[in-house]
Amino acid sequence: MNWDDTTDETTTAEAAERLVGASADGEDQAVEAALRPKDLGEFIGQEKVREQLDLVLRAARARGATADHVLLSGAPGLGKTTLSMIIAAEMGAPIRITSGPAIQHAGDLAAILSSLQEGEVLFLDEIHRMSRPAEEMLYMAMEDFRVDVIVGKGPGATAIPLELPPFTLVGATTRAGLLPPPLRDRFGFTAHMEFYEPAELERVIDRSARLLDVEIDGEGAAEIAGRSRGTPRIANRLLRRVRDYAQVRTDGRISREVASAALAVYEVDARGLDRLDRGVLEALLKLFGGGPVGLSTLAVAVGEERETVEEVAEPFLVREGLLARTPRGRVATPAAWAHLGLTAPRTAPGGAPQQGLFGS
Repeated sequence: MNWDDTTDETTTAEAAERLVGASADGEDQAVEAALRPKDLGEFIGQEKVREQLDLVLRAARARGATADHVLLSGAPGLGKTTLSMIIAAEMGAPIRITSGPAIQHAGDLAAILSSLQEGEVLFLDEIHRMSRPAEEMLYMAMEDFRVDVIVGKGPGATAIPLELPPFTLVGATTRAGLLPPPLRDRFGFTAHMEFYEPAELERVIDRSARLLDVEIDGEGAAEIAGRSRGTPRIANRLLRRVRDYAQVRTDGRISREVASAALAVYEVDARGLDRLDRGVLEALLKLFGGGPVGLSTLAVAVGEERETVEEVAEPFLVREGLLARTPRGRVATPAAWAHLGLTAPRTAPGGAPQQGLFGS
C-alpha cells in the first residue's frame, strides 16, 4: 500500500458525502451509466483531447491494429471513465474495468492480463495506487505483451513466460506526478483533462435533462452550470437535486429562480461553495483575521480532520482565488472577504498594521 492510500480513502469518503464532491457513489455511478455518451461525437468538452484521441483511434482502425496505450489524467468527474468506454466502443472491443487499489499483488494483475481477449481494452482507474510489484509486471506486459509468472519460492523458484494477446491499456489517474517515469513513458498517448467552462456545462446539463425527461430553460441550465465547479459529474448531480425540488415545490419546470431556490436549500452558493467550503473561509476570516494560520489550527476551528480540509475543501478554494497557501500558513484573498460580504481589516496578514509608502 502506498503511503497516501489511507488519505485517499478518507478524503474520497468525505467527498462522496458532499453534493459538490467530485467522487461518485453507487447512485451516481448508476445514473452516470445512463447519461454517458457512447461515442466521441456525443462527448461534450475536452476539444483537444477529443481531436487527438480521434486521430489515434482512426489510425489504429485503418491499420487493423490495437490502439496505443492511453493515459488520462485530471480531477475526478471530468470523464476519464467515459472516455475509456468510448475508446472500447470506437475500436469495437470489449472493456475490462478495474482499479489500482484492487491490484495489490503481481498475481492479481497476472490473472487479469492472462484472461484478456485480443484487442480488449483494460481500464485501470487510479493507476498510481497500484502496488510496486504489479507495476513492474505491467512494464513488460505493455511493451512486449508478455509477463513472467514466478512459480515456487526461494532458490527453486522459476519464471514461466506467458504470452499475452495485444490489448490496449487505458490508465486513469488524479495524481499523474505519482506515476513513475518508466510507467508513464510506456503510454503511447497521454492526455490531461481540463475543467469545463460554464458554456460547456450548460450543454452537458441540456443533454442530461433531455435524457432524464426534465424540462429546463437556458437560464436554469446556466444557473446550475455556474455552481458546478467546472465538473460534469457535479453538474449532473445538481441537476437531479434541482429536478427533485422542481417536482415537489413547483410545476416541475426548471428556471433560474427554481434552480437558485433549490440550490439554496442544499447550501450550494452562487460560486459552488458548500457548507464545508464556507466554514473554512468563515473560520479563516472571522477567527484569524484572514491569516496566515496553520492547517492543523484551521482544521480544529472548522471541526474537521486536517486531511479533509487540505484534500477536499482547499483545492477548489485555491482554484477560485479565495485562499492562498503560503509558507507561513493559509491566507484569505480579497475575493474571499468580498464573497462572504465582510470587510477586510486594515492589517497585513499576521496582524501587523498596514503601512503606507512612508510608514504612515
